[in-house]
Amino acid sequence: MVRTLSLYLAWRFLATVLAVFGSIFALIFIIDFVEMMRRAADLPRSTTLQLAAISFMRTPSIAEKVLPFVMLIAAMIALINLTRRLELVVARAAGVSVWQFLVPLAIPGLLIGIFATAVYNPVSAQLKLRADRMETKLGARVLRAKTDEGIWLRQRSIDGQSVLRAETASDGGTSLSGVTAFIYDHDGRFVERVEAARGFLTPGSWQLTDARVSSLDDKPRQAETYNLATNLTAEQVTQTFAAPDTVPFWRLLRLVARSEAAGIDATRYKLRFQELIARPLLLMAMVFIAASFSLRFFRFGGIARMVSGGVISGFVLYVATKLASDLGGAGLLSASVAAWSPAVIGSMLGVLVLLHLEDG
Repeated sequence: MVRTLSLYLAWRFLATVLAVFGSIFALIFIIDFVEMMRRAADLPRSTTLQLAAISFMRTPSIAEKVLPFVMLIAAMIALINLTRRLELVVARAAGVSVWQFLVPLAIPGLLIGIFATAVYNPVSAQLKLRADRMETKLGARVLRAKTDEGIWLRQRSIDGQSVLRAETASDGGTSLSGVTAFIYDHDGRFVERVEAARGFLTPGSWQLTDARVSSLDDKPRQAETYNLATNLTAEQVTQTFAAPDTVPFWRLLRLVARSEAAGIDATRYKLRFQELIARPLLLMAMVFIAASFSLRFFRFGGIARMVSGGVISGFVLYVATKLASDLGGAGLLSASVAAWSPAVIGSMLGVLVLLHLEDG
């Protein structure tokens, strides 16, 4: 009986997850497509089909961010429906404990998290990257400096270290404008400063055009082209300027190693890797939180307050996850602590509430 009941509960839960995720996916696509159509006047080379393709390829990445909420809402809907139809009441009367009918929900939640990390994330990241490239070709995406400090890039090469600053970047960061390069030797001593109108990444070097070179020993001089050695590849530069969510899960560790070897800060990618590893536990925590607010009998009343409490608790956990992520990205917390603490604490609090409500 328990096996049959477990399979039934797992199937009902998975069907609800697919329905909720499909609804949110469609809603995100419609909103993003409407926004792209609004911007179509600024993109004379675009067509409706191209804009729809860009929106569709961006939607999986956006939907991935709300996956914890999908799990929370789906678990609450499934449990409330089972309670409303008295199916859980009958199961309890037959001697099935709350933990026995939560396992068929927690295990699928764990498996969905593993699938989302190992399969869904690489696909959504690749689609997001392709969408960004299509926007770049249409002239819709130019990475611009968000502050007066500009865009910064630090690198190592056979000649030593250098720091590049640019006003804007395009083509994934391989084309820069308003470039200023500060060049140092292997001992960290300043060598010269280069100011250039444009900069292009070529194999093994940055090609700076219309450059003005200044050093401590010589007078400033003009150079039509200045080649600055680099060991960065186009992929590394693109990923440096790209958001971590555009990097597939299976490439994160390799990108971290290459970035550190090139002298680029890889904190964001370490954090992203740990967050993806912790995702299955976070989704399972959402199931426990949903169960804490969804097992009240309907004849007791207070259903609206119960549902509101579950949504608010899930939102608080989501905010805590974002706060920990920001602290980890700023280097105030280690990547593992920032990524795992919300999932661990959320799971413990959910289990604690269930123990208090169900087992006294």
